[in-house]
Amino acid sequence: MTERTLVLIKPDGIQRLLVGRILARYEERGLKLVGLKLLQVDRGLAERHYAVHRDKPFFAGLVEFITSGPLVALAFEGPNAIAVIRAMNGATRPWEAAPGTIRGDFALEVAQNIVHASDGPDTAAAELALWFRPEELVAYPREIDRWVVAPAD
Repeated sequence: MTERTLVLIKPDGIQRLLVGRILARYEERGLKLVGLKLLQVDRGLAERHYAVHRDKPFFAGLVEFITSGPLVALAFEGPNAIAVIRAMNGATRPWEAAPGTIRGDFALEVAQNIVHASDGPDTAAAELALWFRPEELVAYPREIDRWVVAPAD
Protein backbone atom coordinates (compact mmCIF):
# COMPACT_ATOMS: atom_id res chain seq x y z
CA MET A 1 0.00 0.00 0.00
CA THR A 2 1.44 3.37 -1.03
CA GLU A 3 1.64 5.82 1.85
CA ARG A 4 2.86 9.36 2.42
CA THR A 5 4.64 10.27 5.61
CA LEU A 6 6.61 12.99 7.33
CA VAL A 7 10.25 12.92 8.41
CA LEU A 8 11.97 15.72 10.29
CA ILE A 9 15.74 15.91 10.40
CA LYS A 10 16.03 17.70 13.71
CA PRO A 11 18.41 20.53 14.60
CA ASP A 12 21.08 18.07 15.78
CA GLY A 13 21.08 16.40 12.36
CA ILE A 14 21.54 19.79 10.70
CA GLN A 15 24.32 20.88 13.06
CA ARG A 16 26.14 17.58 12.64
CA LEU A 17 26.02 17.89 8.82
CA LEU A 18 24.01 14.68 8.37
CA VAL A 19 21.19 15.90 6.10
CA GLY A 20 22.67 14.59 2.86
CA ARG A 21 23.60 11.23 4.33
CA ILE A 22 20.16 10.75 5.87
CA LEU A 23 18.27 11.87 2.77
CA ALA A 24 20.40 9.52 0.66
CA ARG A 25 19.46 6.54 2.84
CA TYR A 26 15.73 7.09 2.27
CA GLU A 27 16.18 7.68 -1.46
CA GLU A 28 18.50 4.71 -1.89
CA ARG A 29 15.88 2.51 -0.24
CA GLY A 30 13.48 3.54 -3.02
CA LEU A 31 11.26 6.02 -1.20
CA LYS A 32 10.03 8.89 -3.33
CA LEU A 33 10.72 12.42 -2.06
CA VAL A 34 7.56 14.51 -2.58
CA GLY A 35 8.29 17.46 -0.26
CA LEU A 36 11.35 19.13 1.23
CA LYS A 37 12.00 22.35 3.12
CA LEU A 38 14.55 23.87 5.47
CA LEU A 39 12.98 26.00 8.17
CA GLN A 40 13.42 27.58 11.56
CA VAL A 41 10.49 26.32 13.63
CA ASP A 42 8.59 28.82 15.76
CA ARG A 43 7.18 27.97 19.16
CA GLY A 44 3.58 27.74 17.89
CA LEU A 45 4.38 25.12 15.25
CA ALA A 46 6.54 23.18 17.72
CA GLU A 47 3.73 23.12 20.29
CA ARG A 48 1.20 21.98 17.68
CA HIS A 49 3.57 19.25 16.49
CA TYR A 50 4.15 17.94 20.02
CA ALA A 51 0.58 18.61 21.29
CA VAL A 52 0.09 14.93 22.15
CA HIS A 53 2.87 15.33 24.76
CA ARG A 54 1.63 18.66 26.20
CA ASP A 55 0.92 17.22 29.67
CA LYS A 56 4.17 15.27 29.93
CA PRO A 57 7.17 16.55 31.88
CA PHE A 58 9.41 16.49 28.81
CA PHE A 59 7.12 18.67 26.63
CA ALA A 60 9.01 21.91 27.31
CA GLY A 61 12.31 20.24 26.43
CA LEU A 62 10.92 18.93 23.14
CA VAL A 63 9.70 22.38 22.16
CA GLU A 64 12.96 24.02 23.24
CA PHE A 65 15.06 21.56 21.24
CA ILE A 66 13.03 21.60 18.01
CA THR A 67 13.13 25.41 17.98
CA SER A 68 16.87 25.60 18.83
CA GLY A 69 18.00 25.66 15.21
CA PRO A 70 16.83 24.95 11.68
CA LEU A 71 15.45 21.57 10.68
CA VAL A 72 14.58 19.85 7.43
CA ALA A 73 11.00 18.68 6.86
CA LEU A 74 10.65 15.87 4.33
CA ALA A 75 7.62 14.15 2.82
CA PHE A 76 8.13 10.69 1.39
CA GLU A 77 5.88 8.34 -0.52
CA GLY A 78 6.15 4.63 -1.13
CA PRO A 79 4.79 1.19 -0.32
CA ASN A 80 4.47 0.91 3.46
CA ALA A 81 6.50 4.13 3.75
CA ILE A 82 5.57 4.68 7.40
CA ALA A 83 6.83 1.29 8.62
CA VAL A 84 9.84 1.35 6.30
CA ILE A 85 11.00 4.76 7.53
CA ARG A 86 10.42 3.93 11.19
CA ALA A 87 12.48 0.76 10.77
CA MET A 88 15.22 2.72 9.01
CA ASN A 89 15.23 5.32 11.79
CA GLY A 90 15.61 2.73 14.54
CA ALA A 91 14.37 2.75 18.12
CA THR A 92 13.57 6.10 19.75
CA ARG A 93 16.11 5.28 22.44
CA PRO A 94 19.33 5.29 20.42
CA TRP A 95 21.05 2.77 22.69
CA GLU A 96 18.29 0.32 21.67
CA ALA A 97 18.58 1.14 17.95
CA ALA A 98 20.23 -1.47 15.79
CA PRO A 99 23.48 -0.64 14.00
CA GLY A 100 22.68 0.33 10.43
CA THR A 101 19.67 2.42 11.46
CA ILE A 102 19.90 6.20 11.47
CA ARG A 103 19.70 6.43 15.25
CA GLY A 104 21.86 3.35 15.71
CA ASP A 105 24.58 4.93 13.62
CA PHE A 106 24.33 8.61 14.57
CA ALA A 107 22.61 9.12 17.94
CA LEU A 108 23.43 8.54 21.61
CA GLU A 109 20.56 10.18 23.54
CA VAL A 110 16.76 10.38 23.24
CA ALA A 111 16.80 14.16 23.48
CA GLN A 112 19.05 14.33 20.41
CA ASN A 113 17.98 11.39 18.30
CA ILE A 114 18.44 13.05 14.89
CA VAL A 115 15.06 12.31 13.23
CA HIS A 116 11.31 12.23 13.75
CA ALA A 117 8.90 10.15 11.68
CA SER A 118 5.13 9.79 11.77
CA ASP A 119 4.01 6.68 13.63
CA GLY A 120 0.85 5.78 11.68
CA PRO A 121 -1.41 6.81 8.81
CA ASP A 122 -3.56 9.23 10.84
CA THR A 123 -0.51 10.85 12.41
CA ALA A 124 1.20 11.06 9.01
CA ALA A 125 -1.79 12.86 7.46
CA ALA A 126 -2.03 15.31 10.37
CA GLU A 127 1.71 15.97 10.50
CA LEU A 128 2.03 16.42 6.73
CA ALA A 129 -0.81 18.98 6.88
CA LEU A 130 0.98 20.76 9.73
CA TRP A 131 4.34 21.03 7.95
CA PHE A 132 3.35 21.29 4.25
CA ARG A 133 0.64 23.09 2.31
CA PRO A 134 -1.00 20.78 -0.27
CA GLU A 135 0.72 22.58 -3.18
CA GLU A 136 4.12 21.93 -1.57
CA LEU A 137 3.70 18.16 -1.99
CA VAL A 138 4.60 17.26 -5.54
CA ALA A 139 3.22 14.25 -7.39
CA TYR A 140 5.42 13.15 -10.27
CA PRO A 141 6.38 9.98 -12.12
CA ARG A 142 9.81 8.43 -11.65
CA GLU A 143 11.38 6.23 -14.25
CA ILE A 144 12.93 4.03 -11.54
CA ASP A 145 9.58 3.18 -9.96
CA ARG A 146 9.12 0.20 -12.28
CA TRP A 147 12.31 -1.20 -10.75
CA VAL A 148 11.39 -0.33 -7.15
CA VAL A 149 7.63 -0.83 -6.89
CA ALA A 150 5.76 -3.92 -8.11
CA PRO A 151 3.00 -3.23 -10.64
CA ALA A 152 -0.54 -3.09 -9.23
CA ASP A 153 -2.61 -6.19 -10.00
